Amino acid sequence: MSNPFFRDKNIIDVVKYKWLWLGISAILVIPGLIAMIYSTVVFHSPMKLGIDFTGGTMLQYGFKKELSGSDIGAIRENLAKIGIENPVIQLEQSDDMMNIKVDATKASVIEKIPQPKKANINSIVSIRTGFLDSDKSDNKIVEINQVLKDKFGDAELLQTNSIGPTLGKELFKNAVFALLLAFIAIVGYLAFRFKADYAMFALVALFHDALFVCGIFAILGLFFNVEVDGLFITAILTVIGFSVHDTIVVFDRIRENSRFLAKKMSFNDIVNASVNQTLARSINTSLTTLITLFALYFLGGSTTKNFVLAMILGIAIGTYSSIFNASTLLAMWRDRNTTGKKKPAIA
Repeated sequence: MSNPFFRDKNIIDVVKYKWLWLGISAILVIPGLIAMIYSTVVFHSPMKLGIDFTGGTMLQYGFKKELSGSDIGAIRENLAKIGIENPVIQLEQSDDMMNIKVDATKASVIEKIPQPKKANINSIVSIRTGFLDSDKSDNKIVEINQVLKDKFGDAELLQTNSIGPTLGKELFKNAVFALLLAFIAIVGYLAFRFKADYAMFALVALFHDALFVCGIFAILGLFFNVEVDGLFITAILTVIGFSVHDTIVVFDRIRENSRFLAKKMSFNDIVNASVNQTLARSINTSLTTLITLFALYFLGGSTTKNFVLAMILGIAIGTYSSIFNASTLLAMWRDRNTTGKKKPAIA
């Protein structure tokens, strides 16, 4: 509808197509949710946890030779001969190094970083292994070095990191606590600034965004052995903040419009108008951020790729949920609480 109180004509009737938006959300979230459940069965965690949370040892190797997929099986067989059982091996980009991760038993962090010689590195392989007795770790590293050199002739150890399982569990607990604290703080702020139903549906949108990103990484963990680390938690916290900021902008416009137009328009019409008034701002803000993130993803280093990917997914879905989900659910809730009479839309 057109109304003289609004400068811009409505572009999208958000409330009218509410089941379309919610259906799209279900299609996006449910596969990831299934993957998280399956991952819990396989990895005992909704996503495949990295060394930051599980503890272990990481060895990075550089190779002059260009390795192929056929070399992966050979690496697996040779590592099995020295007691490195059930390794997960990935052939990666040539700007990276070879990662071998094994379980550790000491609650400590050890880091040894020789100067890498990237000019001579043409292949990268990432290997996640099983348990390694820390008392024999030095000897085991020597064995791994020898096995790789015997097979490829030019394997060079570039870096060794160890994180004990106790410290890993502590980092995981702190990460979960940070997420819960962020959700509680956001709900408290929204409940204080807006009415309870605003806060409730903003929280639903945040859970939706977090579930989507976690679900995608659960799928990546199952099919591509992608692990989550401390940077992933940072990405989720950033996504939550970005998403709630977008939602607040939309909700604030709904509240302001309701103050002046509650007697002239239905709440659904106010929601539609408010969403369309903030639509350009939300999309433009997200696009400028996504352009930067895509540049970082394709041009940045490999160590930040998963972090940037989580940010890209989170900001994209956060923009969607703030426009189409949070406001739509709010309108549906207000409709449900009316008795059939046309009541003033009070924010």
